[in-house]
Amino acid sequence: MRKIAILCFVLLSSFSFSQDWQTNFEEAKKIASAQNKNIILVFSGSDWCAPCIKLDKSIWQSEAFKKESEKEWIIVKADFPRKKANLLTKEQTEQNRKLAEKYNNDGSFPLVVVLDNTGKVIGKMGFKNVSPEEYIKMIHSLEIK
Repeated sequence: MRKIAILCFVLLSSFSFSQDWQTNFEEAKKIASAQNKNIILVFSGSDWCAPCIKLDKSIWQSEAFKKESEKEWIIVKADFPRKKANLLTKEQTEQNRKLAEKYNNDGSFPLVVVLDNTGKVIGKMGFKNVSPEEYIKMIHSLEIK
């Protein structure tokens, strides 16, 4: 019985800090509107862009960002992998391409776009070699402008 209780605790703990990266932007806007949250849209090349990979490991996977994003934002990832094994569905690839046309005309990777819950751009930034806490402060500073 004790083992079952421990297992349940571990599973519930892992769910409480899991990230909910959205891949459907329209759905993300609906959620953001319902929860009155801003959207963080991340353009990434997950299998070829070294700064994207570092941003993922050092910031997005950090406990500090996971906790803050759960409270503050709806997070969306628009990934552009190149390796055949990592390719997305045609529908997802097309959706990400349309997002890039609208929000990432320069083709910058990584690009972090902060949007209000209607999809209006509040600010943009790229990779910064700082702590997760500092990166979070930088995102919040874009929201204040």
